[in-house]
Amino acid sequence: MGNTATRVNKVGSVIIPVADQDKLIDFYVNAIGLEKRSDTPFGGDYRWVEVAPAGAETVIALAPPPPGGSSGNTQTGIALETTDIDAYHAELRSKNVDVDAEIMRMGDPVPPMFWFRDPEGNTLLVVEIR
Repeated sequence: MGNTATRVNKVGSVIIPVADQDKLIDFYVNAIGLEKRSDTPFGGDYRWVEVAPAGAETVIALAPPPPGGSSGNTQTGIALETTDIDAYHAELRSKNVDVDAEIMRMGDPVPPMFWFRDPEGNTLLVVEIR
């Protein structure tokens, strides 16, 4: 196999293609509780927007889809972590976020978890860490 060292040292961002950046910034900041890290114009009418949990290294970019690409109704593959899944689930429900009605509890070693959908139908997972 040879040298197993890599020149990549972290996951910098994951990207969700979105149609309405302002609406999604409001959702991820005010409903989900993330912070806006950047909002930078580029390439004419485009903006590069990043949101993330406070202190997190990896950010979620809310970017327009590439030319010919689509946005919305995507299983993002993103899992957010919380230490109190019951409180976070209740908080999201109180803010009218489209969350699963119940928290999935499969028993050890699988942690409690639930899914939520953003206003464009993109799905993210929330997992309780202990």
